[in-house]
Parts: sequence; C-alpha cells; structure tokens
Amino acid sequence: MCQEVTPYLEEGVISGRARVLAQGMQERGGEIRTFMPRYGLVNERRNQLHEVIRLSGMNLIIGGNDHQLIIKVASIPAVRVQIYFIDNDDYFHRKATLRDEKGEFFEDNDERAIFFARGVMETVKKLRWAPDVLHCHGWISCVAPLLMRDVFGDDPIFKDNRIVVSLYDGDFPFPKLDPAYENLKKRVIDLADGVVVEEPLRDRSLVDYAVKSGKRVMENYGGDGYLDDYEKFYDAIL
Repeated sequence: MCQEVTPYLEEGVISGRARVLAQGMQERGGEIRTFMPRYGLVNERRNQLHEVIRLSGMNLIIGGNDHQLIIKVASIPAVRVQIYFIDNDDYFHRKATLRDEKGEFFEDNDERAIFFARGVMETVKKLRWAPDVLHCHGWISCVAPLLMRDVFGDDPIFKDNRIVVSLYDGDFPFPKLDPAYENLKKRVIDLADGVVVEEPLRDRSLVDYAVKSGKRVMENYGGDGYLDDYEKFYDAIL
C-alpha cells in the first residue's frame, strides 16, 4: 500500500521507493500487487487506467455516509508492474493529493485514509489473494494494519499476513495533531512484524520505540544493496 507511486505522480522519496521495491521484488519472483489512491492528478488517459468492473461497485460506509468503491488498474510501462488504484468521487477526484491550492491539508484526510485502507482490504478479498506481507508506505496507509488485525483478523486471507511499516520524514498531514499521530504510529508498530527507516529522520522516537519493542528494524536509504537487504528482511519475518 503506497501513498504514491512514480510515474503516476512526481517522483519523491515515497513514490520512488515504492516503484523500485515493487519492480525489484517482482523481478526476483515475488507476486506483487501495489495499491495507491487514484488522485485527480493521475492522468487516466496518459497512464491507460481502466476500471475493473468485477472488483468495483461496493459501497463503504465512512463517517456515516455511503461511498462507492471503484477499482482501476494500470501497468507501469516496460516493467509490467501492475498498480491498483482505489478511487471514489468524493475523496479522490480533486486535483490534489493531501493539500488544497492554498497548501492547507484537507480536513477529510482521515476519512480518505480509512476509505483507502478499507478499499484495499475489500479488493484483496475479491481477488482471493492471500498476501504474505502487507507493506505500508506513507501516512495514508497507516490505518491499514489496525483494520487488518482488528476488523479482518479472522478472515483466512489475512490471518497469516505479516505487516511491514516504512517510516518517512514529515509525512503526517495534520501537524497540530502530532501527539495523537505518534500514538497511532506506536500502535501500528505494535501490530507490525518489521519496520523500515527509508530516509534520515529528524525525530527518531518511533525508531527507538520499535527497537525497544523488539521489532525487526532495517535502515536503508535506497543505496547499494537496497533490494538485497529488503529480500533478506522479508525472508526474516516470514
């Protein structure tokens, strides 16, 4: 699960890592399915997105309202890596990711995150695909481990799944709620089987918490041996 993936959005740390990791693990024999929101900034025609009718059509109740789940898919050119897009008119058709034109974070980012995570879980169930690892990149994927364990924990598709969480610097879209977010992240780390530090962090309190909790922690900033280290890391938690 990725907040963003290149080439569908401008390349940054998260989008670049997600692309390299998905392609690298697939080329090493892994069965990879990558999910991201279908933000309005994603050009459907240029990127050849098409709706998967058999996976779409479910309504998810978020904030007391029904929101239609639409699933679209595309392949990254030349590498044949498939990307599944979680789409909904209410949450993802605006021409932005997490901020408005004034640079302010959207007030419904929390609902958007819940919809994205729930949409991924429901899609995986419809695919009848039991993943070995759920890997969460970026803030918008951070509630997925809670849903997987607390809501879908008894489902055979998810019960043996391992969770990996990647930490990035400054990826939280509600700065005034940092203490609450830190508590959420700690809860996510409690549920995780492994934590990856993807870039230098100004605040390393979550890394310290993960280490003290006995979690397997890897720090790799995308240099030489990145994919080799990741392959060993995945093998170690399975």
